[in-house]
Amino acid sequence: MTAESAPLRTLLETSDMLEIDGLHAFDFELTELKLVITAMDGRAEKRWSFSSAQVGDATFDETLQSWTLTGESGEHRLICMSAFTGNNNDEDEADDDA
Repeated sequence: MTAESAPLRTLLETSDMLEIDGLHAFDFELTELKLVITAMDGRAEKRWSFSSAQVGDATFDETLQSWTLTGESGEHRLICMSAFTGNNNDEDEADDDA
């Protein structure tokens, strides 16, 4: 699924991490009513909140490969990302025990 064919809401539902205005955010919540994003900028916590309508009105910029969201504080660039997860199981150890 490409960003062009999927609305931002659909991508947010499957994203593990976001980048907003150049800051990486693992802490975000998408509900029926709003999107809330929290990120750290050094020692300062930054928060963004967008209504469901604002998320629906977001536009994808093909050149920058990012979404433009307009909120109460102006325009923001958003990139949806999928993170890799790992486990602590060492497959080599399992082979040695056999």
